[in-house]
This record gives sequence, structure tokens and C-alpha cells, in this order.
Amino acid sequence: MSPATPARPTEKPTEPWRQRLIRSLLYGRNVDRAAKARARVGLAMLAFASVYALIGGRLVMFAIGADAHGARRAAAQEVVATARPDIVDRNGAILATDVKAASLFGEPRRIIDKDEAIELLTATIPDLDEAEVRERLKSRKGFAWLKREVTPAQQQAIHKLGIPGIGFLRENKRVYPTGNEVAHLIGLVNIDNQGIAGLEKWLDNQGLADLHRAGFATDRLQKPIELSVDLRVEHALRDELLKAKDKFHAKAASGIVSNVKTGEIVAMVSLPDFDPNNPREAHDPDRINRLTTGVYEMGSTFKAFTLAMALDSGKINLNSSWDARGNLHYGKFTIHDSHPLGRFINTKEVFTFSSNIGAARIALGQGVEAHKAFLAKMGQLTRLRTELPESAAPLIPRRWGELNTVTIAFGQGMSVAPLQAVMGINALVNGGYLIPPTFMKRSESEAAAVAKRVVKPETSDKMRFLMRLNAEIGTAKTADVKGYYVGGKTGTSEKVINGRYAKKRVLNSFTAIMPCDDPKYQILVMLDEPQAIPETKGFITSGWNAVPTGGKVIERIAPLLGVEPRFDLPPSERLILAASRTTQ
Repeated sequence: MSPATPARPTEKPTEPWRQRLIRSLLYGRNVDRAAKARARVGLAMLAFASVYALIGGRLVMFAIGADAHGARRAAAQEVVATARPDIVDRNGAILATDVKAASLFGEPRRIIDKDEAIELLTATIPDLDEAEVRERLKSRKGFAWLKREVTPAQQQAIHKLGIPGIGFLRENKRVYPTGNEVAHLIGLVNIDNQGIAGLEKWLDNQGLADLHRAGFATDRLQKPIELSVDLRVEHALRDELLKAKDKFHAKAASGIVSNVKTGEIVAMVSLPDFDPNNPREAHDPDRINRLTTGVYEMGSTFKAFTLAMALDSGKINLNSSWDARGNLHYGKFTIHDSHPLGRFINTKEVFTFSSNIGAARIALGQGVEAHKAFLAKMGQLTRLRTELPESAAPLIPRRWGELNTVTIAFGQGMSVAPLQAVMGINALVNGGYLIPPTFMKRSESEAAAVAKRVVKPETSDKMRFLMRLNAEIGTAKTADVKGYYVGGKTGTSEKVINGRYAKKRVLNSFTAIMPCDDPKYQILVMLDEPQAIPETKGFITSGWNAVPTGGKVIERIAPLLGVEPRFDLPPSERLILAASRTTQ
């Protein structure tokens, strides 16, 4: 046998030249196909990443585009309603707060068919003014308000229209949950949530507007504003004034409850009032705040100042005698009493019988300059400034002579804001301290820091005695609510019509203090032009309408204010004068 032939290695099948050519063109020569496959996968991943990056970039552009729309609204952002702090009463009840409301806007440059858009919008919201909307959408501006504060139903209906370039912004809308209750005190805001009256305007003047402009008041994280007002007392006062206004057919009614030791205003009502949620009512000139914006001749209420002036001077005492046997003639003028006594009367009777003649003689005995100086000291001759921006300056005589002193002594010939008179009366009964009134919460120690002594303590004792005596035997008897030791002074002032006093058109007031032995609160009730009714037997003076109204107010608010009733108290002669430092 022939020797074994050695085995040859296995030969690869011959590759057709066409495949070799294609492979060479695709991959080149001597290339690792596994490495090339990895490169292809990487290329595919890069391609997909590029596609996703492109999509992401477009999304970012859209987002930036939305912000660009906001940038085009930059001018409008200055008037977008910004947030305001809540306003609450002394017990935390909300009087004013913000809620979110949608406002309709258009971007004229993005609206394709403006005529169609205008037609659809005005059909959906009938109160839109077509001409005004057309003017705004035809402009070349990037942004235009179309309607502020649309309802949710209107917003949904416009969304369904799907009009490009029409959208909504959520704004802060001011709402007043208590409606008319504290309208004159709180005030109101405009469509841009900016205060235009009352404490709302005061807030802006205190720096809130500056914070808005600086962009630091755009959220609700603001400390509530706490007022001195008690909403429960406010409601009771308003309710009784509404009843009195209707019962006596009065043109208007108003009232104040004030803390005599702190100057806090616990309640303030002026009727007719308005609903701050409906700003149109606020423009009615008959709905002004009569207690700060109006000035009036306060009638016999001013006799309290006249007697306090004389008693404080030490020139007279409670038993001093005054000639009231007949009318007082001064030049061509004649001063008379509504209920002439035809005899000499003492100082106490001047107050309890509300004698014009007696008050005039007392003031003349002090002199013109002393009279002016005392009223100035009591804050009655200059404009009263409080947190409320609305205030009126008193009307005083340009040339103050003896005749002016005679008439001002019993409340004619000089007009002041009722809140101004309340401040002065507080000083006469709280121990002699004039304390500026406030609508913010204030403690007695804080009040003491701003108080100014204007009369002696013994003068204050005598004035409290006279006020209580007036409720025991004088014109304030119908307001003597048992248990609360009420005192007060009535005032009936004839109104000046065409330059003359009209006897049948009067402004009645009643100033009450409770309790008179240690006063805590003063209540002022005013009725403008009350009419005679069968119950008043044809009379229209204060004792027949303002006084009983004040009694009903006291009966309702005393328990709310924490004033506990005390019965079987001795008369004022023993309870008040006995504790006075000097007894006259």
C-alpha cells in the first residue's frame, strides 16, 4: 500500500465575484463585521436621539412661546387684580376677602378671523359691547382685556368655541361676605382690586399699593387686618336703625357705638348704605357716610360742651342760677326755649330741660375767646382724621362774635362731623381724656399713650351725673333700659333750608352713655327728617324717636358687649356725685 496522503485544510467555498464586489463596496476590505454591526446600532441610536431632541426642542419652543404671550401681556399685568389681605372684625369674622375669578382676554395678532370671533363672543356673553370688542381686537396690540370677572358658565361656553387667541387669566376678586353691614366702614375696591373708598383705600395708602407695584403682594400670605368693629353689634345697630327709619319715615338714619376708654369704634352705620359687591350703588350721592363725610349742627348735644366748659372753669357749679323767666333778646335775634319754665333755673335744669336760654347765658359768662379755646381743645374746630379717608372739615363762623357764641352754645351756627362730636363727648365722661377715635383694635394702655387731658376728673364726674339725671327725670327717660344705668343727651336741630331754619325738617340725635357710674360705651343715634306719627302725638323732636330707638339699641347690644345688668342701683345724686372729689 502506498503511504497515507496528509489531510488538507478545509477550503472555504469560493465567493462569487459579484458578492465580493458588493461586500467590498459596503464594508471595505478586511473589516470586522461585528464591529461594523455595533457601529450601525450606535448610528440608529443617534438618529432616534436626534428625532427626540427635535421633538423636545419644539415643545420647549411652544412653552417659550406661551411665556412670550405672557410677555406681550406685560402692560396688562400692571392692572391684573393683585391680592389684598383679609379684613376681619375684632372676633375674627371675615368682612372682606379675595377669591379667584377668570377674566377674558384676546391676543389680536393670533386671531385668524376677527369678525367671526367677535360674533361668537358677543353671542355667548350678551353684555359685551360689540363696538368696544371690535375696537380692541382690531388693534395691533398683543393683548387686550375683553371682560373682567366672567362667570364659570361663560368661561366654559367660550372654551367650547375654541377660538385661537382668546383666553382667560385668573385674577383676585374682592368679595364682601357681610354685604351692606359694614359698607361705609370697609369701603370698596375697583375692578383692579385697588381700594377706592373706606378702609380699603386706607390700606393702599398704608403701602399696599407700593407692594403691589413692586410685586411683593401677589399672594394671599398676608396678615389679616383686625378692626375694632364687632359684627354682632354692627348688625344689631343697623337693624334697629332700619326699623326706626321705616317707622318714622326718616330720610336717613345713622349711628355709632364707641368705647369711651379706648376710642375704638365698635359699630358704625349710615343709612341708606350700599352693597360693596355691587359698586354701582356706592355712587349714589344719597349713600354717603353721614358720620364722617357729612357735617351737621348737632343741636342740644352741644350743650354738654357748654356746661362742661363752665364747670371746668370753676366759675359755676351745678346749683348756679340762670334767668329763664323770658326770652333772651340779642340784637335782632330772640332766643327761646321749646318748653319755657318762666323762672330762674339751676345748671342741672339747664341740662335736663335742655334750655337754650340757660346755655346761652352760661356761654356768654365764659366769653367768646374762652368758648372758642374750649371747643378747639375738644377737637371740634379742625378736621378729624381717622383711618377712613373720607372726612369733612367742620363749618365754623369766619368771624366769631358774641352772637355766634350764643347760638353755638345750644348747637346752632356751627357744624361738625358726628364722629367728631362723639370723640368730644367721650372725653367729657371718661375722666377727661380726649382720645382720637380708631377703627383698629386698641388696648387701654395704647389709648393712654395718645390721650390728652382736656377737662378735670371732677368735671367728668359732674357730666356723668347730668347725663344720668337726664335719663332719670329729663328728656332721655325712654332710653333708660333697666339694669344698665344709662345716661344721655338729646338733640333736635332745625335744618337750614334756603338760608332759613325749617321747623318741620329736623335732624334728631341722641347720645347715650352706659353705664354712667363707670362709662364703657357711648351710643349715638341720628334720624334725619323723621315724621310725626300717631304714636308720637304729632311731635318730631328727639325724645319721641331717636331716644326710644337708642333704648332699643342698648337693650340689644349691652349683652353682646359684656355689660352685665345691675338692678336696684341708687340714683345719680348718691352713686355718682357721692364718689366725686368735689360735690357742688
